[in-house]
Amino acid sequence: MKELKAGVTAAKGFQAAGLRAGIKAGKDNKDMAILYSEVPAVCAGTFTKNIVKAAPVLWDQEVVTQSGKAQAVIINSGIANACTGTKGYANCRKEAEIISSLLGMPREQVLVCSTGVIGVQLDMTVIQSGIENLVQAKAATAESANDVAEAILTTDTHKKEYAVECEIDGKKVVVGGMCKGSGMIHPNMGTMLAFVTSDVAIEQPLLQSILKEEIADSFNMISVDGDTSTNDTCLILCNGMAGNATLTDESEGLTTFRAALREVLIYLAKQIAGDGEGCTRLFEVTCHGASSKEEAKIISKSVVCSSLTKAAVFGKDANWGRILCAMGYSGAQFDPEKVDIILESDKGTVAIVKDGIATDYSEEYATEVLSGNPVKAILDVHAGEATATAWGCDLTYEYVKINADYRS
Repeated sequence: MKELKAGVTAAKGFQAAGLRAGIKAGKDNKDMAILYSEVPAVCAGTFTKNIVKAAPVLWDQEVVTQSGKAQAVIINSGIANACTGTKGYANCRKEAEIISSLLGMPREQVLVCSTGVIGVQLDMTVIQSGIENLVQAKAATAESANDVAEAILTTDTHKKEYAVECEIDGKKVVVGGMCKGSGMIHPNMGTMLAFVTSDVAIEQPLLQSILKEEIADSFNMISVDGDTSTNDTCLILCNGMAGNATLTDESEGLTTFRAALREVLIYLAKQIAGDGEGCTRLFEVTCHGASSKEEAKIISKSVVCSSLTKAAVFGKDANWGRILCAMGYSGAQFDPEKVDIILESDKGTVAIVKDGIATDYSEEYATEVLSGNPVKAILDVHAGEATATAWGCDLTYEYVKINADYRS
C-alpha cells in the first residue's frame, strides 16, 4: 500500500471545488463544496444515532437505502440545517434539484451535507449561487481537493485529508478521504462529516456492510467531548473506474480494499481526535487482554472519555487512579488486581501500575512522558486475548472558551 499526498480527487473520475458562498455574514472563510463523480457511483453511508437528526441526514439516508447510487455531494459549513422542520428538508431537496438540473443527473443521486449552527435556516439564494459557482469551478486537481477540505471546516484548526493506493486484479486502486470535526465529537456511527472516494468497482450492499464494520474500529472509537452531533455523516462513493473485476464477498482483492479503507478511516479519525477543540495533544488508549473485543472497546473508550483523565493529561499529571476508576465504571468485567497500566510517548515509557497497584515510578519522569504528543495509555486487564484502541484528546481551558461563544 502506498500513501499519497492527496485527498478526495486522487481516485479516477472524481472532481471537486470549494469556495466562499457567504453562508454566514461577516466571515471570509470558504463555506461551500462539491464532490462529483464523472460516472454514477455506488454509495454507502453511516449516520448519527442521535434521534435529533438534521435534514441532510434524513435526505442522505434515503439516497443510500433507496438508490444506493450517487454522483454528487453538496456540502456547506456555517449552518447545520438541523432542527429546521419541513422547510429544512425541502431545502435539501432544492439543493439536489439544482445540482440535477446543472449536471444532468437524477436528484436521487445527489447527497447533501451541512455542518455548523443548529436551528438556523439556509438562505437558498446564497446556496443556489454557491452551487452554480461550484459546478463551474470543479476540477480533478489536488488544489481542488484542498479547497473542499478547507470549505467543510468549522472550529477545526487544519484540513484533514488522506489517500492511499493499492493494487487489485492488476489494477491501481485509490482510496481517498477527507473529514471535519473538532467539537461535538462522540460518534455512534461515523464522525461530524467524513467523505471517502474510490475508483474501485464493488457491489453496493457489500460496500455498505464493509463501511459499517470499519467505522466501528475507527470513527466510533474517538471522542472529544462526549456530545454526539445531529449531523454526523460518513459517506463513501466508489465509481468503478479503476477497471477491476467488481468486488464481491468471494473476491481475493476484498481484503486489500478493506485494508486500504481501514487505513484511511483510522488516519482521519485520529486527525479529528488530535484536533479536538482547544486540545494540546492526542490521547490514545489501548486495552489489551480483554475477554472480548467489545469489552476491550468499552474499557478503552471509557478512559478516553473521562473528563478527569483528560484534564490530567493536559496537566501532565500521571494520576493513574483516574484511569483505573474510568475502567471500573465502564461496565466491562475484569479483576482490578490484575490490571497493568503503562504510559508512553515520544519522550519515553513508564509503567505506573502493576497488578492494580502503583509501581515505584518517578513522578518527574512520568510528567516528562506526558509532555509528549501523542500520549498513549496502554492497559492490560489479563482476562483474555482481545484488544481495542480509542482516541481522544486532553481537556483544556481553551475548550470552554471556544464553546462559550461558538454561535458568535
